[in-house]
Amino acid sequence: MTGLSGAGDGPSDGLTALAVSMADAVECLTNLWSVAAQGASVRLSSHQLRALRVMDGQPGINLTALAVRMDIGLPAASRLCDRLEAAALLERELHPRNRRVVRLHVTRQGRQALDEVASRRARRLAVALGAMEPADAEALGRGLRGFLAALDAGTGDEDGTA
Repeated sequence: MTGLSGAGDGPSDGLTALAVSMADAVECLTNLWSVAAQGASVRLSSHQLRALRVMDGQPGINLTALAVRMDIGLPAASRLCDRLEAAALLERELHPRNRRVVRLHVTRQGRQALDEVASRRARRLAVALGAMEPADAEALGRGLRGFLAALDAGTGDEDGTA
């Protein structure tokens, strides 16, 4: 899938092979993730889903903070919110003390859409995990916990970014 190859003699060759395998798995997971989301009753783009998740995690976030958090421009964030509001998944509320600030909130329908997508994704993952040997599934769980702990500890790539 990734097309990466090249055996070498260095001590990190095992880690490189594992990284290539992980990249292939991530590509498969990305496809599973996308297909599960597209099969939901409300079809949302990955940007729309991400925006809803950000707003759900930070109720009352403003448009500027949403744009920064999503690493997109303010006009793009505004258009994204326009579409979500038109679909009744988002509501805008004027800040009670600063009328120039608009707070963003996920609606009940937006929360239902997020829940449906999360449920569809979890079911698809459970099917794949259920097809694994129990020992392999347990080892995967341990490995993922270790991987996440390493990321949380600030491990980054060559240029020092995480």
